[in-house]
Amino acid sequence: MTAHAFLDHDRAQALIAGRPSSAGCPFIPVFGPPQVMFVRGEGTRLWDDSGKEYLDFLCGLAVTSLGHSHPAVARAIADQASTLLHVSNFFANPVATEVAIQVDALHGGGGQVFFCNSGAEANEAAFKIARKFGGRGRHAVVSALGSFHGRTLAALAATGQPEKHEPFQPMPEGFHHVPFGELDAVAAALQPSVGAVILETIQGEGGVVPASTEYLRGVERLCRDHGALLIIDEVQTGFGRTGAWFGYQSAGVSPDIVTMAKGLGNGMPIGAVWAKREVAQVMKPGDHGSTFSGTAIATAAARAVIATMHEIDAPKLARERGVELRQGLLATPNVVAVHGSGLLLAAELAAGIDSKKIAAELLARGLVVNAVTSTRLRLAPPLTVSTDEIGQALEILREVLS
Repeated sequence: MTAHAFLDHDRAQALIAGRPSSAGCPFIPVFGPPQVMFVRGEGTRLWDDSGKEYLDFLCGLAVTSLGHSHPAVARAIADQASTLLHVSNFFANPVATEVAIQVDALHGGGGQVFFCNSGAEANEAAFKIARKFGGRGRHAVVSALGSFHGRTLAALAATGQPEKHEPFQPMPEGFHHVPFGELDAVAAALQPSVGAVILETIQGEGGVVPASTEYLRGVERLCRDHGALLIIDEVQTGFGRTGAWFGYQSAGVSPDIVTMAKGLGNGMPIGAVWAKREVAQVMKPGDHGSTFSGTAIATAAARAVIATMHEIDAPKLARERGVELRQGLLATPNVVAVHGSGLLLAAELAAGIDSKKIAAELLARGLVVNAVTSTRLRLAPPLTVSTDEIGQALEILREVLS
């Protein structure tokens, strides 16, 4: 199948090149010129508008964890689309209710769930819950340098990347950043105004940098001693990606709030916040909301994702395939280290090698990854990736990096 089934080929090529067509370029330029126009996906594979085939080892930034066009998810969306799409939050629908119960169970029970549309929205909701729980005077949030929590204003303020703040100053007040992995810095930052700490178990956009078990447990202890909430951002690491249902579970910590998105919908836009019941209960009708919170269509996709992940034991697959990919990367010329866990990995390249140039060459040869830093390539294939597909990807990497 080619782009001719969807739009004129010349117009597609003009859009890819970032050139205005006769109708003008339709997009606000926040993403830069797209390198390729993909028109079809199946499992770990993508096809562009010329019919060229690619191995997708990026998964739409860790989103399509069951692969593209997974039959169970596609059926669930199609069936729900012909049954009930949306009724607003004045009313209930059975699908969202069921999925909220399932999400709560994945976190061990005893909590409540709010659905939204993205990871940034999930974090925004988490900050509001934390502020209301802490009360007036305990509104501040501590986060880590190198973190990424979204691009809405509060989520951006929490993101520990000052260069992203600069064009949008002044940032919302009440967000403090400390070096990632340093317990003493967290302890020093826990001033009376601090009501919560937010951390990623692996800093994905920061370079695929894992938090140690000792660090996560130490931060949890500091939060308990200070009376602050611990928020864990599992937007990129959740739903089996790291080899556990959620990354924090591998460290044995007990967060007060967990934010999720990406893998929950396998491409259907959906996010979620889980909070312990005693924390969630501070929120009252009107304190927060979203027109599309818990729509039947989005939660139908999520229900199919969770059911399928249980059936295939997705965390186990991530662990097993992650070992294969890690070992293969370490045996690849000019890969000096591998960072991450499960199937969220980054290959550290030898000094002097530009990861952006390598990523572009890999794309030209049919392998989709991304240069998450100037020296690291991020790989996040579907949890359903096969051993053969890992072998094919590694062969392309070896050809380019040799």
